[in-house]
Amino acid sequence: MSSPPLTRDSDQTLTEQLAQRFADRIRQHWLAPGSKLPSVRECARTHDVSTYTVVAAYDQLLAQGLIEARSQRGYFVRQTPRAVAEPTPGDTKPHPFQPSTPLDATTLIRGLFHEPGARPMPGLGTLPPAWLDAGMLGSALRRVTQGDKLLPLTLHYGEPAGDARFRRAMSMRLTEYQLQVDADQIITTLGATQALDLVTRTLLQPGDAVLVDEPAWPVEFARLAQLGLRVLPVPRGAEGPDLDVMHKLAQAHQPKLYVTVSVLHNPTSAMLSPGHAHQVLRLAETHGFHILEDDIYGFLAPVHATRLSVLDKLQRVIMVGSFSKILTPSWRVGYIAAPTHLVERITNTKLLTSLTTPPMLEQAIALCLEQGQLRRFSERVIQQLDAARARTVQLARQAGCHFASEPQGLFGWVDTGMDTERLTIPMLDAGWLIAPGALFYAQRRPSTLMRINFASSQDARFWRAIQAQRRT
Repeated sequence: MSSPPLTRDSDQTLTEQLAQRFADRIRQHWLAPGSKLPSVRECARTHDVSTYTVVAAYDQLLAQGLIEARSQRGYFVRQTPRAVAEPTPGDTKPHPFQPSTPLDATTLIRGLFHEPGARPMPGLGTLPPAWLDAGMLGSALRRVTQGDKLLPLTLHYGEPAGDARFRRAMSMRLTEYQLQVDADQIITTLGATQALDLVTRTLLQPGDAVLVDEPAWPVEFARLAQLGLRVLPVPRGAEGPDLDVMHKLAQAHQPKLYVTVSVLHNPTSAMLSPGHAHQVLRLAETHGFHILEDDIYGFLAPVHATRLSVLDKLQRVIMVGSFSKILTPSWRVGYIAAPTHLVERITNTKLLTSLTTPPMLEQAIALCLEQGQLRRFSERVIQQLDAARARTVQLARQAGCHFASEPQGLFGWVDTGMDTERLTIPMLDAGWLIAPGALFYAQRRPSTLMRINFASSQDARFWRAIQAQRRT
């Protein structure tokens, strides 16, 4: 799976080949703006060429405007014109917690759209295609569209809040969490990302402050920044957010919302403790902010895990989720379970942004829920994931790495002992896409951590490549 070596038999010179390799990675966003390129000596050693060849290749990239040289620091991927917004008259000084650019997150996102199996992706966030049950999905879709059932699903937009059958099935599913939710409190969405976006657009305006766990899913920092919101990172520990920091930020900035993952937090897989949950709810009530709880990993966790929405009974908490982590990423079916007084407002936002959602897919998932197929499938996936995790943890530790949080769920938060952003390029050279820790912070900073997906990090060759980098 490693990149092909540079060759002297090519029509291109070694310099041109090396420059082209880096140019392709930058244009495809494998290397995000601001990423540091290997030093000249390090690059020469990796590609078995002279330092002169590397300098000449970097000169070509400089001429193309793809990289920039920083005195005494080295070469960096240049911020493209698309990534740097021109200031407009009246702009206020950016909030110190504001992410530098939304484009940093696209490094990971673009990997989702590459052909499955084309490249090992230990850092990405979905189950391997071989784990998914295409037969179950195909059967459910055929059953809800057979005969005269198809036309009613295709002749009109569908209900603004979403398919009624799906919302009833989802209401029953949430009772397994001990969360009593009327079907009328559920709104369907195009995945969890749209669910998060609809709630944010409904409750907030540009300039409002938002509390967000840190580390966190990089897309969330980027999404909130793009909406003009002030991002206030709250350090996330093993039991939940740092309550002292949250209290001080709430006093100083009057946030309107706190965005969090209580169950199998991304990227650490930490689980919110009951004690922390009660304190968070008390802070929300004291300071008057809502809580947006992303339960996207709920199907991979025990139903009795601590959830803010369950303790709060959907008074101040809004729960969102989707089926992309357990069924298939391509079926963009998500949901919002909201307090009654917010349902109409969120539904109106949905109508203004996307009109409605596909009833065929919603009904197919409803069938899987009604017949218990999804529950049984989830149990099988959890067993597979347990086995994959055990193997991956052993390989990681043999490679000299350790886990910064308890290995559980889908993700591992691994300390490699070296700057993982600088590790990105040599690992790409070896054929592996990683998720460096710097991506998971509101402000990019060096980190020895990386997120791995236990399901797709079981290849011993990946850990041998990590170990080889540790020795250099």
